[in-house]
Amino acid sequence: MPDYHDDLRFAHVLADAADATTMERFKALDLKVETKPDMTPVTEADKAAEELIRSHLHRGRPRDAVLGEEYGLQGTGPRRWVVDPIDGTKNYVRGVPVWATLISLMEAGEHGFQPVMGVVSAPALGRRWWAAKGAGAYTGRSLTSATRIHVSKVNEIANASFAYSSLSGWEERGRLDGFLDLTRDCWRTRGYGDFWPYMMVAEGAVDICAEPELSLWDMAANAIIVQEAGGVFTSLEGVTGPHGGNAAASNGLLHEEMLNYLRG
Repeated sequence: MPDYHDDLRFAHVLADAADATTMERFKALDLKVETKPDMTPVTEADKAAEELIRSHLHRGRPRDAVLGEEYGLQGTGPRRWVVDPIDGTKNYVRGVPVWATLISLMEAGEHGFQPVMGVVSAPALGRRWWAAKGAGAYTGRSLTSATRIHVSKVNEIANASFAYSSLSGWEERGRLDGFLDLTRDCWRTRGYGDFWPYMMVAEGAVDICAEPELSLWDMAANAIIVQEAGGVFTSLEGVTGPHGGNAAASNGLLHEEMLNYLRG
C-alpha cells in the first residue's frame, strides 16, 4: 500500500498557512464579503487562503492537479488536491467559530478519483483532524502530538446521536418526512452543521450524520477521515465516497438503517 506520510506532512504545512490567513481576518470589522452566483457568501479570507494553498502546491507538488471551491480545477493527472478554504463561511462571517479548512488528496483508480489523505483544520476551535489511507485517523495539534480516533459502537437507532445542518435542504428535496422520522426515533439530535458532525462521527461523539446537498470539496477530506476511523461514508443512495452530491456518515453499524429513513 502506498505511503502518504509525506503528503500528510505537507498538508499540515498547508493547513498551518491557511489557519494563519483565516484567523487574521476572523471577526475583522472590515471583512469584505461578496455573494457568489449561487447566492452563498465568499470572503476575502476564503480567496486568500485558497490562493495561498494553491501557491504552496504549485511549488511543492507541481505535477498534481488542484480543485478548489473558489478557483475551480487546475491541472491534470492521477493525483488531485481538493481544497475548501473555509467550510462554514456563513459561520465565519458571523463570528461563529465552527468553520474549517478542508484539504484532501485524491488519486485516480478503477472507481474514479477517491480520497487517500485528508486534513480538517478548525483553528478557531483549536482542533485539527487527519487521516491517510491505511494509516488510521487522528486528532491533535500536530503529527507528533496526536490521538488516534475511532467511531462509536452504538448499534441501535434508539440510542444514536444524529447530527445535521438544517431542515430546509431536506424539504426542498422531498426527503423531509423520512428525516423527521429519523429525528424522532433517535436518542438525540443536534444541528452542528458543516464539517463538524463528520469529525464527531469519526471520534465517536456522534453516531450518524447526513446532508442533502454538498460539493466534492465539502466531502473529500471528511470521507477519508470517517473511513479511516472505522466508519462509513456514502451518498444518500449508498454509493461509497464523496461523489454523490450529498452525504451520509456513520459508525457503520447504523448506516443502512439511516439510509432507509433518508432515501425519500
